[in-house]
Amino acid sequence: MAAHIYTLEKSYALPIGDSFKRLAKEVDVIDQLLRDIRSEGTRRSYDKDLRDFFKYSTGKEPTRDVVLEFLHLEQRQAVALVLQFKGYLIGERKLAENTVNRKLAAIKSMVAMGRKLGVCGYTLQDVKPEKVQSYRDTSGIEASEYAKVLALINRNNLKGKRDYAILRLLWDNALRRNEICSLDVGDFNAQAGTLLIFGKGTGTQQTVIELTRKTVEALSDWITVSGKADQEYEPMFGSMAYRKGEIEDRLIGESIRRLVAKLCKQAGISKKMSPHRVRHSSITTALDHSNGNYRKVQNLSRHANIDTIQKYDDNRQRQKQQREISSVLANLV
Repeated sequence: MAAHIYTLEKSYALPIGDSFKRLAKEVDVIDQLLRDIRSEGTRRSYDKDLRDFFKYSTGKEPTRDVVLEFLHLEQRQAVALVLQFKGYLIGERKLAENTVNRKLAAIKSMVAMGRKLGVCGYTLQDVKPEKVQSYRDTSGIEASEYAKVLALINRNNLKGKRDYAILRLLWDNALRRNEICSLDVGDFNAQAGTLLIFGKGTGTQQTVIELTRKTVEALSDWITVSGKADQEYEPMFGSMAYRKGEIEDRLIGESIRRLVAKLCKQAGISKKMSPHRVRHSSITTALDHSNGNYRKVQNLSRHANIDTIQKYDDNRQRQKQQREISSVLANLV
């Protein structure tokens, strides 16, 4: 009994936290914030936005000490500084509302993480985001125009086979460019005609999507000719730039953007095109050919909220009705 009491007293006398070797001695708020974000794109944007804020406000990179200095300000000082930054983004850099709001969100997230870690005692709730116009052009281009884009690709060479497969995924399945970039060879099942993707907001959870015959043929052709058939864990799409002795680079979203923009321009499309604009085009075309069936189109787009599909349809109907009424007015004079 005495031995038990001695052991208990000894345990109480131990320095608190010594058993937890991984307990951080020095808090790095930005590092913890970025580690807490699953989306690679969001991590990259927040890292860039926070560097932007600290370069503006201090002329320095956001080191651990500089960040803690900001988080130890009084609330009135912090709010004033962030509002000055917001005014600079709007007035001098003339950034769009969504871009301003994203940068503000990055700063607010850093402050929120600082509060969680016990190194910040204020909030930025008084810093309001910019109002964003709810309507945006989601029309994209017609299927006949996209067919011209596909026709430009030389499918007799290796790059052409890769590009054709990418463009089919963008149109047939309305994939986002990051979803395409993250694909591995093993995610494709030619026999079943399916593809495993990491959809937006699904974290590490993969989603199975059905592929069209044309897309299955395009992917199979690319995998065979590129010699990737037995490379299950290799990137589905890589850079075509040859680097001796290095592992093939996974294709990045910017490369897909440049590919789409270049081909669409060559096809004579005047509208500024991007992979996401192709996605808009697919969704709007799907609404046209399904008589506005939201549920069917939601299965294609994989939007979590069906209200988003309704916005696409509202825009589609608005443009159609406006065109009709404008025609009536034109014929009256």
